[in-house]
Amino acid sequence: MRVFKFGGASIKDAESIQNVASIVRRFINDPLVIVISASGKTTNAMELVVKNYWERNLEEMQKALNKVKEHHKALTDGLFKDSEHPVHNEIHDIFIDLEWILEEELQDEFDYLYDQIVGTGELLSTTIVSAYFNEVNLKTTWLDVRDCIHTDNTYRDAKINWEGTESAIKEKVPALLTKGLVLTQGFLGGTTENFTTTLGREGSDFTAAIFSYCLDVQDMSIWKDVPGVLTADPRLFDNPTLVEQLSYSEAIEMTYYGAQVIHPKTIRPLQNKKIPLYVKSFIEPEGKGTVIGAFEINDYPPMIVVKKKQVLLRMVSKDFFFVDEVKFSKLFETLATHRIKVNMTQSTALAFSVCVNDDAQKIKDLIADLEMDYEVKKIEELKLVTIRHTSEKLFNRIFGTRKIYLEEKIGSNIQLVMNKEEIL
Repeated sequence: MRVFKFGGASIKDAESIQNVASIVRRFINDPLVIVISASGKTTNAMELVVKNYWERNLEEMQKALNKVKEHHKALTDGLFKDSEHPVHNEIHDIFIDLEWILEEELQDEFDYLYDQIVGTGELLSTTIVSAYFNEVNLKTTWLDVRDCIHTDNTYRDAKINWEGTESAIKEKVPALLTKGLVLTQGFLGGTTENFTTTLGREGSDFTAAIFSYCLDVQDMSIWKDVPGVLTADPRLFDNPTLVEQLSYSEAIEMTYYGAQVIHPKTIRPLQNKKIPLYVKSFIEPEGKGTVIGAFEINDYPPMIVVKKKQVLLRMVSKDFFFVDEVKFSKLFETLATHRIKVNMTQSTALAFSVCVNDDAQKIKDLIADLEMDYEVKKIEELKLVTIRHTSEKLFNRIFGTRKIYLEEKIGSNIQLVMNKEEIL
């Protein structure tokens, strides 16, 4: 048994979906669970729908929604010659359900609203891909992941009820696999009250890992638009090289610091059951790719991870007393209350700096709380650069005279916060 995950880039248009079908057909004799993300940039578009709905900018909301409709109509028109194919009505019904939500009275919790609306993207994509697979004789059962992945109601970053999730997956999936492929949504979960939750941005990798763990699969594969895990982002650096093998711990470190090729929560469930993870290219499916597993590797090449959209907060105590253990504890408690992940810290006797992901509303609320005790300075439009297994020569060549706001070195690993415009 295997689990495959295909992201938005792999199903961005009709031709791409046909390519995914050709990849899947090679493994038709294996019991296969397929996890699918929203198509193309649908999640970004749905976030615009939510934002404009929340701000009551209904004209812009409708424009964003119309773009989503047009995109999915292009998919169905490109894949299904029959204008009477049932998939057209199925897509129409999903949009009707979404419009009912948008016509309701505005909810008072943005994160709840976000999950109910943005999750529509995965329902649309999986409905289309499942219908197309069946159209080309890849017998497929569409599975609503919200009936399988049970979560709490921490909207936009839901926590998994592992016992309930494992029970539901083991109850539903093996029987469905006897009939053919099982295709389901990434990113989504469901509460006991039948509300939709999401697992965090780009959370479809984690979805696939959850199914892999619960089903004790042979291996899991993530299909990307890159050859595998590279030593750097090819959009930012020239000629990065393929890393053919990674240990689980190295992969965890890379994803924690922002490597976008894999979602940070993906590795641990696989590590716990020693399930190999393959990162492969849907453009060149015969390529080597990268395998992540229970390896002992002591000699890695230098690897650079760039995490964009960062904000630096510098806090100076108003009472001029030292930032001691009590103040540290209160600071981190406040950060946790606002559900803000800290990517890097630095402290002096009177000041404390944190580098965090750019989330305008959360940061605004956080600063309002902190300003009771601290003078807070906010520096925006930054990026966090992490270099693993570096050398002084490489560091000096890349970063030379650039302005650096924060720097931390632990062994052969270096982290830097710098302006987003700095060219690396």
